[in-house]
Amino acid sequence: MFISPAYAQATGGGANDMIMQLMPLVLIFVVFYFLLIRPQQKKVKQHRELLANLRKGDTVVTGGGIMGKVVKIEDNVVFVEIADNVRIRVVRQTITDVVGKTEPVKEDAKDAASEAKKD
Repeated sequence: MFISPAYAQATGGGANDMIMQLMPLVLIFVVFYFLLIRPQQKKVKQHRELLANLRKGDTVVTGGGIMGKVVKIEDNVVFVEIADNVRIRVVRQTITDVVGKTEPVKEDAKDAASEAKKD
């Protein structure tokens, strides 16, 4: 009466238990990837393309909120005109948005104009 029966635990299921314990961590990583990491990578890629397509004459907004027109583009520096005869140098990476895009100059029209000047 005083002795209770002892039940043995199942043995050999250690690998299965390990996978079940790691499953929530894997699931959390997958959710973080699709909700945080992937959208951030897309945003960085769009910003990189925006800076690569930057042209003279575009109206831009800097990280500090200054709006101006691109006058000259160098490697990492963009010269922005913020008022008449007021130009500032801005690091290219600090440009956050392009408000007004200019149309690219067509190569045919550019070549025809250079040929007309030669004659």
